Parts: sequence; structure tokens; C-alpha cells
Amino acid sequence: MAIVPRHYEDLDVLHENTLPPRAYYVPASTAVDPGPRARERSDRLRLLNGQWAFVYHRSIHELTEPFWERDAPLEGMDRVSVPGTWQHQGYDRHQYTNIRYPIPLDPPLVPQDNPCAVHLRDFEHAADPDAPRTHLVFEGVDSCFYVWLNGRYIGYSQVSHATSEFDVTGAVEPGTNRLAVLVLKWCDGTYLEDQDKFRTSGIFRDVYLLNRPEAVLFDYAVTTSLGPVIGTAPATAVVEIRGSYRGGSVPTTAEMTDHEGRVLAAGVLEPFSGYPDHTHRAQLAVAAPHLWSAEDPYLHTLVFTTPGEVITDRVGVREIESREAVVRLNGSPITLRGVNRHDSDPVTGPVVDLDHMKRDLQLMKEHNINAVRSSHYPNDPRFYQLCDEYGFYVMSEADNESHGTQTRFLADDSWDNQVEHWNEPIADNPEWTDATVDRMQLCVHREKNRPSVIAWSAGNECSYGCTLEAALRWVKGFDPTRLTQLNQIGRASCRERV
Repeated sequence: MAIVPRHYEDLDVLHENTLPPRAYYVPASTAVDPGPRARERSDRLRLLNGQWAFVYHRSIHELTEPFWERDAPLEGMDRVSVPGTWQHQGYDRHQYTNIRYPIPLDPPLVPQDNPCAVHLRDFEHAADPDAPRTHLVFEGVDSCFYVWLNGRYIGYSQVSHATSEFDVTGAVEPGTNRLAVLVLKWCDGTYLEDQDKFRTSGIFRDVYLLNRPEAVLFDYAVTTSLGPVIGTAPATAVVEIRGSYRGGSVPTTAEMTDHEGRVLAAGVLEPFSGYPDHTHRAQLAVAAPHLWSAEDPYLHTLVFTTPGEVITDRVGVREIESREAVVRLNGSPITLRGVNRHDSDPVTGPVVDLDHMKRDLQLMKEHNINAVRSSHYPNDPRFYQLCDEYGFYVMSEADNESHGTQTRFLADDSWDNQVEHWNEPIADNPEWTDATVDRMQLCVHREKNRPSVIAWSAGNECSYGCTLEAALRWVKGFDPTRLTQLNQIGRASCRERV
């Protein structure tokens, strides 16, 4: 028997003990310069990147001892870099596959000999009386993982390219702490991550701690709408802010400034019952707004001030719509000259740093590209901030591709017959609805405040069915301010309709 519960092939357990998904931001004790380098400037964030102790196992059944105990010896263990993947550091093997799955097609089950790796990291922690709660954040782990802190089980999560956040306040201690992470190569989520790319495993994005007050603004959503046009530009814009709290609501002010630091609008988040996901609202009226576009990516600074904490973000005032079969930004037609982009480095694979992202975007700008699709999964959250800053229109895609279900063995293997049955195992199977909607929600919630994101994609090459209709129904209800799409091949023989 496996030494851990078999969450990795249980569709009823997608996450265990994770916090609700939220918008990406970096809190601090005072206002910091917003943008992709904000985490380096915050006094409330502690990166845990670096060298971790590591043991690779060809099968999870080779694990027989409780490696997560805080006094487990580290002598003789290898060391790997985090972020990093096993395959790029000498373990397991590289594998590229396009349509076919890397495992036998038997959803949601995975092979019994499921490779895994133990990651251990000791770190020092000092209690902060102004920020006594501690969250542990993983921004990308392929394919699923279990977490322990000081011998105490913290939780489980999957969805490789999504953020998983745990409240570890009750487990972290002053002084030396032992973090243990078990990463599995395959899980039921592997059937939803059949993207056309090299398949790798490990903790491939940043890991960090956040220290926060007892009660905080936990999530917020910012939308902008334009008033009537006078002359050639709108006379006003309304910036609507919706917020929700953790640990109880706290007084929250929102202040919006321009590049010169002039305050354009300010307000207080007040209780509001009109939204299912948020409890408070503020509406800021901005006169003669400077609009955001790819040609003129003007960003305003938005500062939330709460007792003991400040969150600094950026806002692009813009409005996207599809009218008369034409995509329009701020009322004018736009032409998208776009590319698909993978996180891909010849040396580190899916581990890409900020400089790598900047080089990609610079190359795109030099070749007159103004749009990018995050094929086929959410990128590092800082990538979207760079797109805000440099001026790109982004289609943000959920971590969802079940292309391999096309390759089932059929008595009639003609293309028409493959297409007819492609969606049956997953896309049109209600057992996979929760997992599909979860991936859509994780994508949308994290990047909902990025002006560069003009469209959401529910996935790529999944065929079509009731699971994807549920995901699209949710996103259309949650965020009617953007476009939605699904890149699918195959017939839509669904059990239900939007």
C-alpha cells in the first residue's frame, strides 16, 4: 500500500486544506512599487527557493518510512534546485508526447508504479506580532503533491500550473522548521494535462511564505467601465472594486493614482450583497481617464490600505467587447497579431525566470506581435504583469487538455468515428465536471485583475461536452467583462446545453 492516501486518483479530492483561490498580489507592511518585482520588495514575503534535499523513487510503493518527520536525517540525500524539474537535474527521463497520454488510458487511474520524489527544506522563521498568520504558497508543482511541516500533515493539491496556498500558522514555529513535500509524477489530473510539450515533474515555480495580520483583505476583483464619449475619448470611467476578507472584515481604503502620483480617486470598501464571491464594494469615478491599450499600456497605481497591511496593484482602464462580430477595445476595432507561447527553456525546461519572460516579450514586440495565448495553461503570474506593462492582449488559458482520449482503440478507427467518441471518457463525462470547473476557476481568479487579459480560454483540444459547458457557464457568469473561448476539435454531442 502507498504510504499516503490515494488522493492522486480520486476525483472527489482535488485539493485538501488549501485556501480558496484568490487574485495574485503581494502584501507588505507599507506600499511598495507594484509590478513583477513586487515580491522582492515586500517585507512580508520569504522565498524558499534554493537547494532542497531530494530523493527520487521509481514507484510510490518504495516509500515505506515517514520521511516527513522533522528529525529525519538528511545525510546521504541528493540536492536539487527549486524551482526545478527532476528530468532537467538528472533523474527519471525526458519524454515528449503530443496526443497520446504518457500512461495507459484508464481515467482516473494511473500506473501502480507511479514515480515520486521527496523534497525537504529546513528554514528559519521569526514570528512577527504585526503579521502573526503564515501562508505557504506553491505557484507550480507537476503533477500533484502532499505537504508536511514539522511532521504535521498540511494538505494536498494538484493542477500543475495553478497556485496552491495553505495556512500553516498552527504548524510553523519560531526557529528552525522542516518542510517536506512529496511530488508524484502522475495523478488523475494528468488526464487533463495532455498538452503538446515535454513532460516533466517537480516543483517548477516559486515557493514562498507570506506573513499576514489576523484579519485581511483576502481577495479583490477590479473592473473598469467607460462613460459616454465626448469628442474622441470618454469623459469618465468607473473603477469598481469588489472585496472579500479572511479572519473578519477590516477597514479598507482604495486610492488610485497616476504616473505622477496624483490621486485621481479614492474610496472605502463598504458591505455589499450583490455578488456571490465578494462581500464589499467601492466604486471610484475617474475623470478624463488615460486608457490602456497595447499601443499605449498606461497603468494606474491602486493602493489598498488596511490595519497592518498594504496591497499595491496596477489598473489599466479599458473595456473589451465583441460587437457585430468585431472585437473592440475602448469602442474601437482591434486586430490581434498573436502567438502561442509555452514556458520553455533549453536548459531548465518549464522553469523560466523573469528575464526569460522579458526576452520573449521583447522578441514579440520587435516582430510586431501584440497578442499572446498562454498555451495551454496559466503562466507565472508575473508574466501577465509584464504583459500589462509592455502592452499585449492576452488569452489566458486554463490548465486543461484531454487530447489523448482521441486515441482510444475502436473497432472503427476512422477519423469520423474517433471524433464521434472523443468526448465520452472525460469532456462529456459528468464525473469530471468538478475537476474541469476547478481548473477554470483557478485560472480566472488568479488573473482577474490583469488588464492585458482580454479573453479566457476553457482549454485546448479536449473535444467538447458537459464539463466544458459548466466551466464556460461559470466564467461567463463570474466575469462578463471579457471574451471566452474554447479551442476544440470534435463534435459537440453534449448531455446538457448552456
